Amino acid sequence: MTPSAQKVEDIIRKAAVEVILPRFRNLAAHEVSEKEQGEIVTIADHESEAILTAELMALLPGSQVIGEEAAATNPSIFSMLADPEPVWVVDPVDGTRNFANGKPCFAVIVALCQGGEIRGGWIHDPIANTTTTALLGEGAWEGGHRLKVADDVPVGEMAGTMGERMRKQVDVLRGEGDDNVPAKGVRLGCAGRQYMDLVRGGLHFSRYGQLKPWDHAAGVLIHREAGGYSALMETGDAYSPEPRIVPGPFLLASSKECWRSLHSVLTRL
Repeated sequence: MTPSAQKVEDIIRKAAVEVILPRFRNLAAHEVSEKEQGEIVTIADHESEAILTAELMALLPGSQVIGEEAAATNPSIFSMLADPEPVWVVDPVDGTRNFANGKPCFAVIVALCQGGEIRGGWIHDPIANTTTTALLGEGAWEGGHRLKVADDVPVGEMAGTMGERMRKQVDVLRGEGDDNVPAKGVRLGCAGRQYMDLVRGGLHFSRYGQLKPWDHAAGVLIHREAGGYSALMETGDAYSPEPRIVPGPFLLASSKECWRSLHSVLTRL
């Protein structure tokens, strides 16, 4: 049984108000540390994950939690996604480097998964105090307003997120007069905020490499529920949460038709 979307949102807001926002632009040097592959973690990540883990498990008895920080120290917890019990997948502070650098572009992401299916997704922007949510089959919502992805436009009019190398290639091609590449490429350093822009209609597409479940499970469901289409670029398969980090590339677009048009353009870059 999926719990009330509002109750989950309330728990996320509690973590944001009690431990994330008080640390924003107020971190001591010893409260930031290095993880693997150049990533960082802060005390706010750990404190937020502790609140979310305890309260989400209490909200849905019998559920388990995979938090980003817990998975960093114990990767075996990925196996929970193969279990029949419901699993909360939590990114306690998405965009940690932005957060640590005092840049107001970060989010809290929570997904509820069960049996390989994403049943609920929540992305909260603590600075704006807004939450984008979706329950399977019930649409995507923010503040009582139903969300819809951007209307279809030609590739040459699209704005979206891409990696740095691809953005540079697009800039070169547009400078040479190629109008069949995206008009604008951005990267916010926060997957949650990028998903929020997608389902508000502010971006037409996003392309990602490897897919960590805490970064993408919630956003993929919210995007689908807002009318978007997404698939792995090499196989055309839809994303589903697996007990591992799923290799990309992965592309989200406003529709299947836009996805196909983008796929043919981006695969040549």
